[in-house]
Amino acid sequence: MDLKQIKDLIAYLEGTAFAEVEVEQGEVRVRVVRQARPQAAPAPASSAAQSVPAQAAEAAQGATSYEVRIPEAPEAGRVIASPIVGTFYRAPAPDKPPYVEIGALVKKGQVVCIVEAMKLMNEIESEFEGRVAAVLVTDGDPVEFGQPLMRIEP
Repeated sequence: MDLKQIKDLIAYLEGTAFAEVEVEQGEVRVRVVRQARPQAAPAPASSAAQSVPAQAAEAAQGATSYEVRIPEAPEAGRVIASPIVGTFYRAPAPDKPPYVEIGALVKKGQVVCIVEAMKLMNEIESEFEGRVAAVLVTDGDPVEFGQPLMRIEP
């Protein structure tokens, strides 16, 4: 996706009531989010003449800013994804050590973390062997179905 296409997305978004648009072409995904700038309190009516900078600032108050997010390329390795929606935990209990640390070797079927859903602790097992390269979620954070939890390198 080139710069002209991104500019076209921004122009398209400007002409709609939508706050964001996301487009995917092959492995490239671009998300354009419209964010309205907060408006400042109006100036008192007693001032007879306004300065040019103040008028320019008032004109900018109604302006819209855009945030373009282009995801980074995926890193090497396999990903252990959450099979359910819930809360991620690295250890079986708060006072226990984590199931795995970064750099640890894991075997297929080894428990690597827990996802709590509806007061049930679901042990998540590694689907493959390798070394833990990254833990992608913070302990206690909510996770979605299919969200990457850990990256395992062969």
